[in-house]
Amino acid sequence: MPLNWRIEVEWEALQGAPAEEQACFGAIGIAVSNSWLTEGHDYLANRLRNRPYLSGYHLAEWLAWNWWRLRWEPRASSREWGQTHSMASIGQGYIWPNIKIFSDGERTALVSNPTPERPDTPFRYISNQSAVLPASQFEAGIDEFFARILDRLDAQGVKGTNFHSIFESLREERSTPHLATRRKLEALLGEDPDEMDPAIIEQLVSDAEEVSVEAIEEVAAARGQTGNPAALKDLKALAEKSGFNASSRNAVRLHDRAGLAPSENTPAWLIGSRAARALREQERLGGRPIADEKLAAFAGTSSKALAARHDRSADFSFIVDDQKDVAHVILRSKWHEGRRFELARLLGDRLLVPQSNRLFPATRADTYRQKMQRAFAAEFLSPFEEVEAILQGDYSSDAQRDAAEHFDVSPLMIRTLLVNHRRIPSEELGDDFDLAGAA
Repeated sequence: MPLNWRIEVEWEALQGAPAEEQACFGAIGIAVSNSWLTEGHDYLANRLRNRPYLSGYHLAEWLAWNWWRLRWEPRASSREWGQTHSMASIGQGYIWPNIKIFSDGERTALVSNPTPERPDTPFRYISNQSAVLPASQFEAGIDEFFARILDRLDAQGVKGTNFHSIFESLREERSTPHLATRRKLEALLGEDPDEMDPAIIEQLVSDAEEVSVEAIEEVAAARGQTGNPAALKDLKALAEKSGFNASSRNAVRLHDRAGLAPSENTPAWLIGSRAARALREQERLGGRPIADEKLAAFAGTSSKALAARHDRSADFSFIVDDQKDVAHVILRSKWHEGRRFELARLLGDRLLVPQSNRLFPATRADTYRQKMQRAFAAEFLSPFEEVEAILQGDYSSDAQRDAAEHFDVSPLMIRTLLVNHRRIPSEELGDDFDLAGAA
């Protein structure tokens, strides 16, 4: 598979630094297709430069140490997350680009922003763009850069560095299934290697054997919003105490799932939207609003689940299949529109994930699976073509509220649909980062 991103290096001489830094010093540029994320103004040379002078060794060291989190940890808002995912945090006396790297599991985003103008700063980055690429291409690009750094160190006779040690550990972890499972869980939890309580990791691994690895990874990824991940036994106890009865047998199924598998080449929102349209067509719903009773029946539960009942003990909404054909559903929102959205998300989750799953969580994490759910729910409850017909080109807040009232959804859902379909601009890197780049 050809790479559409690369880290380019032109080696240069450096004096008065450790051997590994001297060996790997050079003009280093990061590009996606023909766009340079490292473009900036070199004030000393008074010209634009695509490849500023940086330490390839320290970049490789940072990428290797943070590899698991860059590859798997979704976007979050904490300061610690920013330090782990931003190149600007590398330090070591260099002016690093303001590039953030994060993933939804299937796709990786690289987002560059200009650095501020400061007195006596010889280089200022001016790139302001973002790109999204398949996660496998991101891995391949980093591996190619690692290989180049290792070759350079070897050619310069530099042995036994910290990077060598980190790289060998990373290679073993990636090639050993049980180690890779644990490292991925740590990354989803927002922790560096070996920094998470081992008992929590072992509990998650044990829970995964019962309800599926994919479901437990979603629980782990929600930790940034919920604190320590809930154990499966606690989720089951909460569901039995406060949940509503549901039945997997009675839940609707899609007859044709062609084109609905998660793919690193397809944005999550597009998969979710396709599934929603397929279900509407299958059930002959046209563009009509969906009543509570019909929505609940599709999910295999009662419309009582959509009543204004709120249990703050739940960190997220979920359905858990306790035994064959017996399930319980927990909806967290205290608002009626919010509960409809959550139930639609859970319906979409059951439709889109492997049938081996027995836990279906709807969290606030920005994973590919959660974004599929959100897109499914938005399109299923308020089909975009019908929203367009109602708005007739009027995308004002008042018009969005009218459309939301028609479909019994929140105005935010209507806005998200309009952003996804590029009718209005995203105020930031959106609910789905694919909107900002090469989706």
